[in-house]
Amino acid sequence: MKKWCVALSVMAGFVAWCGNVSAAPLRFTEIQTKNRQTQKYTCATGKILQVTYWNTVNGQSFALVPVKGQQLLFVNTMSASGAKYQAGSYTWWTKGPRADLYDAMDGENAPPMLSDCITINR
Repeated sequence: MKKWCVALSVMAGFVAWCGNVSAAPLRFTEIQTKNRQTQKYTCATGKILQVTYWNTVNGQSFALVPVKGQQLLFVNTMSASGAKYQAGSYTWWTKGPRADLYDAMDGENAPPMLSDCITINR
């Protein structure tokens, strides 16, 4: 629980500091990135998303995901399957080449905001 709170605090501070973030390298000296990868997804609605992932030296992972016209920084959380990232009430959940975006404010059993997002092969 304590690690989650620290990660959430770092994420909130980063988002507040950056305002409208572009997919640029993280600049905090405390966050030492090991690698960065950008993926494009096409969703069932036809919407195309560009998501940037950062893996850090200490094993943490972050994702920069566009939500409602803003770039939000998501932090990786525990998942039984796939990779699950959280930012406020939003969840970006990837499983292999697929991903879905959820908003917890829509309710526990609500369908994803964006579903069947598939990576676009380059």
